[in-house]
Amino acid sequence: MRAAPARIGDPVGAIDSPALVIELDAFERNLQAMAVFARTCGMHLRPHAKTHKCATIALQQMARGAVGVCVQKVGEALALAAGGVRDVFVSNEVIAAPKLARLAALPIDVRLAIAVDSVVGIERLAAAVQTAGRQIDVFVEIDAGQGRCGVAPAEAGALARQVVAHAGLRFAGLQAYHGGAQHLRGVAEREAAIHHAVALAVAARAAVTSAGMACPLITGAGSGSFMLKAASGVYGEIQPGSYVFMDADYARNAAAPHAPRFAHALFVKSQVVARHLAHAVVDAGHKSHAIDSGLPTVWGRELDFINGGDEHGVLRPRGSEALPALGETVWLVPGHCDPTVNLHDHLVAVRGGLDGGVVEAVWPVDARGRLD
Repeated sequence: MRAAPARIGDPVGAIDSPALVIELDAFERNLQAMAVFARTCGMHLRPHAKTHKCATIALQQMARGAVGVCVQKVGEALALAAGGVRDVFVSNEVIAAPKLARLAALPIDVRLAIAVDSVVGIERLAAAVQTAGRQIDVFVEIDAGQGRCGVAPAEAGALARQVVAHAGLRFAGLQAYHGGAQHLRGVAEREAAIHHAVALAVAARAAVTSAGMACPLITGAGSGSFMLKAASGVYGEIQPGSYVFMDADYARNAAAPHAPRFAHALFVKSQVVARHLAHAVVDAGHKSHAIDSGLPTVWGRELDFINGGDEHGVLRPRGSEALPALGETVWLVPGHCDPTVNLHDHLVAVRGGLDGGVVEAVWPVDARGRLD
C-alpha cells in the first residue's frame, strides 16, 4: 500500500493527485437520506459494500440503521469482517471449496449469508460449514431478468429444500436482484423492468411455499431500483450501494418521483500538468478512474474530459469556458464509482467543500483488489 495522499488537517490544496476524495457533507446527507427512506418504508437496509470496500463506511451505514452489508467476493467479506463488520451477505455464488472454507472459518460472531443457485454450490457450502461447526444463512438466487446468475422461479422451491436438507444451512429467503435495471435511463423503462422482476420474485416465493416451506425474506434492489422494489410490497430488504457516492453514470438516470435525491460525493482530484492552445492535460488517466460506464465528468466547469490514456486526461473547453491554468486543480466525477474505488488504497474525507475544505479523515480501502 502506498503512502496516503494526505494527512488529517491538511487543506484540500495539499492533497496529492490523483487521489480519491469524499466530500463529507454530501456523503453524510446521502447516508442519512437512504437510512430515513428505509426506516420510513419499514424496509431492511443492507447496503452493498462493493461500492466503497471500506469497513469504516460500512460501520457508519450500520450506525444509521443498516442491518448489515452485502459484498460480492469472499475476500471482501473477510476484509470487512477484519475491520469490525459483523453482518455480511455474500450476494453471489461461490463454488470453489477453498473459498467457502475461508468464509466459514470467520469468527462465529460474524453473521454470514450467501447466495446459491445450484445443488453443487449447496453441497460444497454444507461441507465447509460442517467442518467449521457453524451456521450460515442461505438465499436462493433467482434470475430476476438480467440473464446472469440465478435459477428460474419454478426451481426455487426444490433448491430451498436442498438447503434445509443440510445441517448448518438455514434457508433465509430469495435473492432477486436485477443489476441491469439500475441503469435504464427513463423512469418508465426502470418501472417495466422492476415490475417484471417483482413478478418473478412472487412466482419464486409461490414455488417455495408450494414445496412446503416459508419464505422469510426477499432481498434485492440497487440505487436505481430501491424505490420501486420498496413500493412493491414483495421485497423486505433493499441493497443499494452507489447512493453513498453517486457517480456520473447514475446522474444520467431520470429521477423517480418522490425518491430521495443523492448528491455527488466522490471525486478524483487531478492537477493540470500541461496546457496548450486548445487543450489542457491532467494527471488522472485510466489508472485513477474506471471507464466501463463512460469517462468522468468535470465538476463545476464547462470542460469535456477526453480519453488521454493510462496516465492522462485531456480537457477541452465548451463555449466560453477558459482552460484551467498549469498546476490548477480539476475535480472529476468518475463514471462508475465501484471499480474506481478499487483502483485506490485510500479515501480522503474532506470537510468544508472542495474549494476550501480540510482533510478530516483518511480511510483505507480495506477490500481493494479482493477479487477472490
